[in-house]
Amino acid sequence: MKQNLGSLAEKLGGRVLGDTSIAIDNVASITAAAAGSLVFVEDPKNLERALDSSAAAIIAGEFATKAAGSKPLWISSQPRLTFARAAKSLLDSSGRAHAIDPSAIVPASVRVGRDVAIGPRAVLGEDIKIGDGTSIAAGCVVGDTVEIGANCRIDANVTIYSGAEIGDRVVVQAGAVLGSEGFGYVRDSHTGRYEQFPQVGRLVIENDVEIGANSTIDRGALDETRIRRGTKIDNLVHVGHNVQIGQDVVIAAQTGLSGSAIVEDNVIIGGQVGIADHVRIEGGAILGAQSGIPSKKVIRGKGVVFWGTPARPIREYLKELAYLSKAAHKDSRH
Repeated sequence: MKQNLGSLAEKLGGRVLGDTSIAIDNVASITAAAAGSLVFVEDPKNLERALDSSAAAIIAGEFATKAAGSKPLWISSQPRLTFARAAKSLLDSSGRAHAIDPSAIVPASVRVGRDVAIGPRAVLGEDIKIGDGTSIAAGCVVGDTVEIGANCRIDANVTIYSGAEIGDRVVVQAGAVLGSEGFGYVRDSHTGRYEQFPQVGRLVIENDVEIGANSTIDRGALDETRIRRGTKIDNLVHVGHNVQIGQDVVIAAQTGLSGSAIVEDNVIIGGQVGIADHVRIEGGAILGAQSGIPSKKVIRGKGVVFWGTPARPIREYLKELAYLSKAAHKDSRH
């Protein structure tokens, strides 16, 4: 849906140099820009390319204020962030249909808010609450007593087990499984056989969390698993039972968190990181790709990058690699 540049800038901040009435209906890269496209420039060396492109308007930093050109310039202190917010605004105003498909199973006990969409063959259990403006796509299965907040997007074939609580503006991409039973077993010392420890806790996902495709988040064993506000989880991530994840955490693909791990606010976790049970990652730490954290270890250091298995500060890790390289080179000469 088209919006004029002036109204977008008024809503999102910044100032426009040039025609504020120009219509914007999509976002694009400089290379792919067409009529109606909005593009962004963070580096002055790319401004000329943007001005020569087919884009309708450009978001740029203060460096662009003196640029001469026929295109309007939307000046922002954070061009990439403003561009992302503009894209979301355009998508949110795209006129998505709000309806319950006739093939969806929605019991009378389900409380459905305004402007809710439920797609084909979705199956909902009893006593579910769904907030205003939320969409549940085709093939989803939602268990009894689940609560889903307002303006959420639940993509196709997502499964949400009974009792889960999901906040507002949560995005769950296709194939994710929320609230499944955790991997917790007790071994019989006489027979050597394993029996499942009760997995009867719950899962709480707070506002503005995003969960990638085919990720799985287990409910608590006896208590709860909780994902706090603003955390972003990539595709194919596994979060075990009783895990606590703080605010504004970023977790890249194929990472696994074992039961009862704690990840504090603003942690960044790279791809394929393995986190064992009862680990604590303190606020602001950064775990490099393929790092391994042994059971019960505490990772401490805001802004410090940790790497390797077992994970240690990257300076220490690189020194060890350099020492091993020198030792191997020395041995090869004898």
